[in-house]
Amino acid sequence: MRHEYRELRIWKAARILNKFIYETSEKFPKEEKYGLTSQIRRASVSIASNISEGSSYQTNPMFLKFLDIALGSLCEVETQLYLATDINYISQKEVEELIKMTDKLKRMIIAFMNTLR
Repeated sequence: MRHEYRELRIWKAARILNKFIYETSEKFPKEEKYGLTSQIRRASVSIASNISEGSSYQTNPMFLKFLDIALGSLCEVETQLYLATDINYISQKEVEELIKMTDKLKRMIIAFMNTLR
């Protein structure tokens, strides 16, 4: 069964997170343009992209595969946020707020996956 990704709360939440990641990574040093900035942005884009791509398949197992990939990208973003904090690109307060968002999205994706199983 196909799902309309534009109606999925997880896709909308992933887009909001993506916007915050772009805004936050804008503060990274210019020499990180092809390093951490690029990596965290690609990973955050991958979350919503995999949700939308997976929704186009007619079977739940295929959709679940793409949701697993989205979760992987979400964990990658979290790790990169911690690194950005470790090297003082963003503050502890900023990372805590972003991690709250990633944790919420992670729970939403997992709950949605459970409905597809």
